[in-house]
Amino acid sequence: MLLAKLAGFFFLWWFYSTAKKQGVPAFQWAIIGLIGYWLAWWISTLAVANPLLDMFAHSSVGVLLAIRQIPAILAILITIFIRQRFLLTAGSEE
Repeated sequence: MLLAKLAGFFFLWWFYSTAKKQGVPAFQWAIIGLIGYWLAWWISTLAVANPLLDMFAHSSVGVLLAIRQIPAILAILITIFIRQRFLLTAGSEE
């Protein structure tokens, strides 16, 4: 869960600073990046992590801790993709 929170703050800052460099609305980008990260985390928790936790309920602590990190990792990858799409869009508008 700590990874997810740290990544959320990082993406908020990253989207904001990228938008300022691109000359587009920075606050809007930051909020969209944070919402995109949060939604990706929430959906992957419900769709991936919770079913895996049910399947491996009697496994070792290491396996359960690794499964708990899956939503954060998926959300990080999805948010990087969102940022790349935003950069393509911002570059094509110039």
